[in-house]
Amino acid sequence: MKNKKIILGITGSIAAYKAAFLTRLLIKKGAEVQVVMTESATKFIPAITLSTLSKQKVLVELINEQNWNNHVELGLQADLLLIAPASANTIAKMSNGICDNLLMAIYLSAKCDVAFAPAMDLDMWLHPSTQKNVAQLQSYGNHLIDVEDGELASGLVGKGRMAEPETILNWVENYFTQKKNLEKLSGKKILITAGATHEPIDPVRFVGNHSSGKMGIAIADAAADAGANVTLLLGATHLLPKNKNIKIISCTTAQSMFENTTKLFSENDIAVCTAAIADYTPLHVFDEKIKKKDEGMTLELKKTPDTLSALGKLKTNKQILVGFALETHNEIENAQQKLKNKNADFIVLNSMQNKNSTFGFDTNQITIVEENKITAFELKPKTIVATDILNYITQNYL
Repeated sequence: MKNKKIILGITGSIAAYKAAFLTRLLIKKGAEVQVVMTESATKFIPAITLSTLSKQKVLVELINEQNWNNHVELGLQADLLLIAPASANTIAKMSNGICDNLLMAIYLSAKCDVAFAPAMDLDMWLHPSTQKNVAQLQSYGNHLIDVEDGELASGLVGKGRMAEPETILNWVENYFTQKKNLEKLSGKKILITAGATHEPIDPVRFVGNHSSGKMGIAIADAAADAGANVTLLLGATHLLPKNKNIKIISCTTAQSMFENTTKLFSENDIAVCTAAIADYTPLHVFDEKIKKKDEGMTLELKKTPDTLSALGKLKTNKQILVGFALETHNEIENAQQKLKNKNADFIVLNSMQNKNSTFGFDTNQITIVEENKITAFELKPKTIVATDILNYITQNYL
């Protein structure tokens, strides 16, 4: 953390007093801390206290009689914007883009990552609007430092306490460690498959699945943001990555996905196969739309080529191969069997038993399955899951 530039945003909450301890901990670790307070925060802790601890003038107003605080410049210079405590009011403003103070102006113009540590009463935290706003911020890629369970200022006991300063410090240290790990991806060539395949029956119908491609696209964006040279083989989806440096090749059928992956794999250092490729395709494709008849219809299918298995056979000792498995039962056993059969380095397991996970959701809960190790992760936004997967690669395979 030495010389890392951190903007510490403090908002109106009784937990604002903890920001003094947090500031001191960050400074002791060698970080440069610029404190930005909302006006309501100054009613809970004096700005002079934070100024003394941070050794910098505390910023409160966007404009005052003396000068204008350049929020754009502040947001560009920072390595991390950390808002702790983040009140329910501030979280709502962040979620909806309401800019009525200096901190919100910095948030909306920041190019660095954003982390927020909520602090509020139990009922406020559990209110559907707060939960919706928190989920929305996570979908933007903002990092949640979750609330803790305990005694609250109201006298109630439950969730809503801001994480302790030591917990937040550990999160920040881990964040910069992971960020440094991702730097190992710079210059690496990464091949990623994403989305569903549509196997044509006739000119208007197909055999397919519900994959949205969100997970693979999130991994592609995260890898490209880390400096990797990313080729994305994109199946049937209306979504596109945000990073403009990603090379996209459309692969809407199992055959085209197979042909492109096997053709390009040798040129890449890492392959991450998230695409939901159909296992079967119609034996015959009709040239014209099939008309509905009184009797039923039998559709004969044939197996599609096994893309992951083919890559496993082509893989060299210098390459990393990651497969995905979606299971409905015997999840670990099936993933372990897939790992063995496909010669992948590890399998990312998705379970249909996990709520708010897999197809279509913005969140995912994964388990990484290796030959002698199983690592389970909590439910997280897919943008964060993507970083977890890439960090796992850098920490264990690079």
